[in-house]
Amino acid sequence: MAATSVAAFWAVAFLLIIVPGPDWAFSISASLRGGSVIAAVGGLAIGYATLTVVVAAGIGALVARNPGFLTALTLAGGLYLMWHGARTFARPAALGGGGGAPASSNRALLVRGIGVSGLNPKGLLVFLALLPQFASPRGSWPLAAQLGLLGLVFTLTCAAFYLGLGSSARKILQTRPAAAAAITRLSGAAMCVIGAVLLAERFLA
Repeated sequence: MAATSVAAFWAVAFLLIIVPGPDWAFSISASLRGGSVIAAVGGLAIGYATLTVVVAAGIGALVARNPGFLTALTLAGGLYLMWHGARTFARPAALGGGGGAPASSNRALLVRGIGVSGLNPKGLLVFLALLPQFASPRGSWPLAAQLGLLGLVFTLTCAAFYLGLGSSARKILQTRPAAAAAITRLSGAAMCVIGAVLLAERFLA
């Protein structure tokens, strides 16, 4: 696979990643509530890695052609974002001094991160619409391998960006508890709105 194709894909993917959305809101809220940024971002990465496998295996195209499955995925994803956003809004930032988060809390963050990215129907559609544009059926690599590599590039870029975002938010706001609580509530509200928009686009269009 040509390095220029991978570089071009990375540039487009990076522009998509830096646009605020549910991943932004989740990374910041998890960080400001005192959770492990690594666990939260690890969950997001696992979700996108799962989507990569789905698309590379050819299952994604079948899913996209099945309106019923897409409707169910949109319903699950939208309701999940709204539920998690409401929880985040109700229990804002809890930055504190020493001591790490319990392992159970980190596991919960990991699972929530998988849900945020893995249940995002727009994420699946982005993979379906974007990855094939940079892959060549006549290339020296099998198509599945090309899609897998591009998905890996997207996943690693997401992980690096959101790890930096979450860590920076914690470092900057650690001495500003009121601002941290306000931003956490804003992140929770953003997840609720994004979830509602997903549902509205699917069911009211």
